[in-house]
Parts: sequence; C-alpha cells; structure tokens
Amino acid sequence: MNPSPQSSITTTLTTPSNYSQQVQTILQTAAHRHQQQRSSHDVVPIKLVYKLLCRHCQHIVCARGMKAILLADVKVELYSTDTPSSLIHLMDKDYSTRTCQCRIRDVACMECGNIIGYHVVSPCKQCLTACNNGHFWMFHSDACQPIERKDASGKELMVWNNIPRADRDIDFLMGRHVPYDQILR
Repeated sequence: MNPSPQSSITTTLTTPSNYSQQVQTILQTAAHRHQQQRSSHDVVPIKLVYKLLCRHCQHIVCARGMKAILLADVKVELYSTDTPSSLIHLMDKDYSTRTCQCRIRDVACMECGNIIGYHVVSPCKQCLTACNNGHFWMFHSDACQPIERKDASGKELMVWNNIPRADRDIDFLMGRHVPYDQILR
C-alpha cells in the first residue's frame, strides 16, 4: 500500500505546504495509469505467487507473496500478501508514513529478528480509494528473496487467479496456526 519511512518519494517533495497535494497527484496518476492499462488491454494481468525467504537467514516468511509497487512511488518494488503467516512477528509501535496518513507497523522475521517489511495497520482514505491490490502486509524487496511457487501438480507456476483461499492453502498453512491478534488491524 504505502511506503516505509525510507521511501524515495520524500526526496521529490519540494515544500511542506504542497506536500499533501503532491502525494494526492502521485496517487491519482498511478491509479489513472492502472485504469488506462486495464481498459486498453481489457485483460487482467497475470500475477505470479511467490514464496519469500528472509535474505538474512533464508527462512520462509511468506508463502503467498505477490510482486507489487508502492502507490506513492511506482519506482519502488516490493512484495505483498493478503494474509500474514506465523513466520513473521508484528513489532510493537505504529508510526505514520511521510507520504500519507496510513498507520504502519514493522514486521520482523521470527527466526532472525530482522525487519523485513511492514503491516498497514490503518490505511488512510486516500490509499483506500487509490487503485490497490487490497494487501496490507508488505515485504521489502531487498529484505526478501522470492521463489516462484508451483501449483498443486508441481509443474505449472501458480498465479493469483488460481491460488486457494488462505484457509485451504497447504503451502500457507504448513501445519501452523496464525494467531488471531496478527490478523486484526
């Protein structure tokens, strides 16, 4: 959804007085581009599903990853997921981004403790109305190593249009229970 505080979008903003207007323009431009692409091609883009490994310790931190771009800066690539796994830990403190009013909280790898992404705890109206994939769990591309996930046959790459619901996704479940408090925003 939105950036971590390190987002390069803050370097392009000129003055605090026009900050909000610039962010809104960026989000509207990204949504307009996305709408043009969908209507001009009339085809839903094929999005692959990825398993994500922590680059620090090589443990799996996500079985349902999707390549995504930051709404506030389309040059920033990251990964997102619709459902958190028990392999990540939600850190204690919320904070706001510099580019919008979203409240976010860092996410760490359960194995090594390194910060690998963030959770959008409370999305702002601006981001909710922008074109987005509905995912609120983000992983920094430089903190995770993606592995393309195969379908149940093991022969074809899995795509988001065919991924099972999280409660029926064997790779996601892996016999683990996701604590209720990690799913709540």
